[in-house]
Amino acid sequence: METRPLGETGHESSVLTFGAIALNFLEQDDATRMVEDVLDAGVNHFDVAPTYGDAELKLAPALDDHREEVFLGCKTQERTYYGAWGELHRSLERLGVDTIDLYQFHAVTRYDELDAITGEYTPEMAQAEDPGALQALLDAKAAGLIDHIGLTSHGDPSLIREAIRRIDELETVMFPFNRVLAGKEGPEYDYGSVLDLAHEKGLGTLCIKGFAKGPWDEDIPEDERPYDTWYEPYDTKSEIVDSLRFALSHGMTSIPNAGDPQLVPKILAAAQEYEPLSADERERLREQASDQDSPVPAP
Repeated sequence: METRPLGETGHESSVLTFGAIALNFLEQDDATRMVEDVLDAGVNHFDVAPTYGDAELKLAPALDDHREEVFLGCKTQERTYYGAWGELHRSLERLGVDTIDLYQFHAVTRYDELDAITGEYTPEMAQAEDPGALQALLDAKAAGLIDHIGLTSHGDPSLIREAIRRIDELETVMFPFNRVLAGKEGPEYDYGSVLDLAHEKGLGTLCIKGFAKGPWDEDIPEDERPYDTWYEPYDTKSEIVDSLRFALSHGMTSIPNAGDPQLVPKILAAAQEYEPLSADERERLREQASDQDSPVPAP
């Protein structure tokens, strides 16, 4: 599988990142088998989070055997110093590892969250004495518990750009990018500007919602949806191939798979056969998807 430099981290990431949330829906034996299949396919970048059910615990046995083969990304939704410090240690324990390669501020969607992370409080904020989660990650990096710092968001593009400008220590950013969003007008869909700024700053870029077709039909109950995903995914072979090629052809470093384990084998195959799209092909896909509803929730 093709690899690309993950910004200036020094790591060469596979163009597909294994979104380990898929393990949450499997029994342990099947989860371990999926990790083996992913590694055999050439994937070397894994992504997991405490909010992904028991995915950390189900990933741990495979990490015990393959730790040197995996660039391990994890996340925290804590915004305070001690919250982030505590959640990091809990993830280290659940994953059974001594260090995490990339630790990310997870799902940052509001400016007050960014203020809390960086410790830039207004006087009326209740926790004004807390130095913020960024300082916790810097201390963890100094202690050898993490190697690199990143941020993830499905929020407004302007917020993500502000986070990139404000947090000098960021080395990667994970954000939505797909043909549906690229086909829409308006600043709330302008994730292309985030990609441009990330490249300018030398950040690695990870593409979430790359396989998202649109929001689920509200008339379909959650327990009747065919996939365990937050959005309706593209699911045919040709759609998956086009989705992956669209994101990677725009310069994304790597694209995580959709979260449902049923989709992982198709996405793996598409990543192994990746070829870039021409500019005309990218424009065709963008135009075809322009009338679909955005799969990214409104801020």
